[in-house]
Amino acid sequence: MLYLTNDLGLLPFFLPFGIIGFYRYLWFFIKVAAWLVYQPKQPKQNPTYTGERDVTIIVPTIDAGEEFKIAARSWLACGPKEIIIITETSMRGPLQELADEVDPNKIRVLTVSKANKRLQMVRGVNAATTEIVVFSDDDAIWKPTMLDYILACFEDLKMGGVGTSQTVHAVDPNGHQTMWEILAGFRLTSRNIEIAASTHIDGGICCLSGRTAAYRTLILKDPAFQYCFTNDLWLGKYPLNSGDDKFLTRWMVSHGWNTYAQICKEAELYSTFKNNWRFVKQVLRWTRNTWRSDFRSLFTERYIWSRHPFVAFTMVDKIFNPLTLLAGPILVGVFATLQEQRAGPTNPPLPGWNIAISYIIWLLLTRFIKLIPHFLKRPKDIWVLPAWLLFNYYFAIMKIYALFTLHEVGWGTRAGIGNELAADIGKQDDEKEQYDQHLKIEMSNMDEDAYQNRQQTEQHDIQSYYHQNPPYEDPFFSEAELRRGTEMGVDGSFAPIQQQHQQHQQQQQHTSSSLL
Repeated sequence: MLYLTNDLGLLPFFLPFGIIGFYRYLWFFIKVAAWLVYQPKQPKQNPTYTGERDVTIIVPTIDAGEEFKIAARSWLACGPKEIIIITETSMRGPLQELADEVDPNKIRVLTVSKANKRLQMVRGVNAATTEIVVFSDDDAIWKPTMLDYILACFEDLKMGGVGTSQTVHAVDPNGHQTMWEILAGFRLTSRNIEIAASTHIDGGICCLSGRTAAYRTLILKDPAFQYCFTNDLWLGKYPLNSGDDKFLTRWMVSHGWNTYAQICKEAELYSTFKNNWRFVKQVLRWTRNTWRSDFRSLFTERYIWSRHPFVAFTMVDKIFNPLTLLAGPILVGVFATLQEQRAGPTNPPLPGWNIAISYIIWLLLTRFIKLIPHFLKRPKDIWVLPAWLLFNYYFAIMKIYALFTLHEVGWGTRAGIGNELAADIGKQDDEKEQYDQHLKIEMSNMDEDAYQNRQQTEQHDIQSYYHQNPPYEDPFFSEAELRRGTEMGVDGSFAPIQQQHQQHQQQQQHTSSSLL
C-alpha cells in the first residue's frame, strides 16, 4: 500500500483509510494495555461471605440434559447453601430426576406455568433465602474456586453485581471443537480482554453475562426491580424476555451499585456453545440485545456517561464499528480500480491479485495479533483464522441487519420460548390461584361464625407478615427522594410518582391476596 502512495498519486484516497486504521489499532492497544495491568480481587482469609451460608445458585432452564449433571456437580464443589432449578411445569419430572441423581438435599426444583426466563429468574429470587444469588446457565461448568473469587468482590458494600471470564467447553465428550465452537472461543477471548480493560479503567462493564453472574439478593427482591424486569418492552410494545443480563447490568449502573469482572483462571467459566450453524442464530439474538441495551444506556438513561465514560465510549465505538470494518475492503477495491488513472509518474500500476493478496495477508496478521492470548492456550486453532476473518465481515453485515430488525424479540434457538411478557404470565398464574381458592371457599359450606373467625385469622396473618417483613429500603436513596420519583420505569427511565404509588398499592394487594 505504501508503494501506491509513494509519489502521492493515490494518497488522497488512502488518507481516510489510514486514519481509520490508526484509530482502530490505537483503541485496541489501549484495551490491551489496560488488560495487562488489570488485577482480579483476591479472597480474604476471613471473608464476610461464604458459599455455604450466603449463596443460592439459581438456574432457569427448560431442556437440561446430561450436561446439567456435570455442571451441577461443579457448582456443588464450590459449596453453595442451595441450588434452585426453575423450569416449566411439564419439565418438572425430568428435571427432578436429574436433581435427585446429583444431590436431592441441596437441589430444589420449582416451576412456572410457561417457559419465560425472566419469570423463572424472579421465581428463583423470591425463593432464595441468602444474601447473594448467582444466576447460572444449566451447562455452565465452574472451577472449585469460582465462588470464593466471586464473593471476594462483595467485600465492597456497594458491589451489586459480579461477572466472570469465560472459555469454551466442547460439546463433544472427546474434547474436539468444531469451527463454530472455535469461533465462539475467539469471541470470548476478545470479550475477556475488553471487560478486563473497562473494569480496570473506570470500574464498568458492558454486560454481566447471564452465563454466570452474582448479585445481592436485596436488589433483586426490590418490588420496583421485579416490576420493571418483568414488564420490559422495546418501543413500548415488544416484550423482551432475552437480554435479561443486559437489563440487570443497566439496573446496577442506574441505581448506584458497583460492578466487577473477575478475569482470572480461578474464576474462569466453561460453557458450551452451539457446535453448528445455529451458533449464528445465537449471535444474532445477542447482537439485537446489544443494540437495544446500548441505545437505552447511551440515550435514554444516560447514567453510563458519568459513571463509566470508558464503557460509554466503547458502546459508541461499537455503533460505528460495522461501517469502519466494511470501509476497508471497499476502499481497497476502489483504489485498485483507480490506480491506473491515479498512480504517480514513477510507480506503474500493480496487478489486482498483488493488491488483494497483500491486503488479505495484512488482515490475517492483525487478527492473529489480537488473538495471541487464545493461540497461546490452543495453538491448534490457527486453522480457523481465515474463517474468523470472513466471520468478522459477516458479523458487520449482521449487525446492520439486526439494527433494522430490533422488533424481532424471539429467542431464535429454543422452541417453546414464547414472546409473552413475563408479567402477563405471572398475572395469569395469580388469577388462576385466586380462582382455585374461590372455588374451595364456595364448596366448604362454612357457617357465619366460622367465616368471621377465618377473617380475623387472615387479618392477624397479614399484620404478622408486615411486622416480620418490613418494606424494602434502598441504601442509596432516602424515603424523600423515592417520593420524588427515583424508581425506574419499564423502559429504564424514572417512573412517574403516580405510577409508583399505584405499583406500591398493587404490591400490597398482591401480598394480601397471597396470604388470603
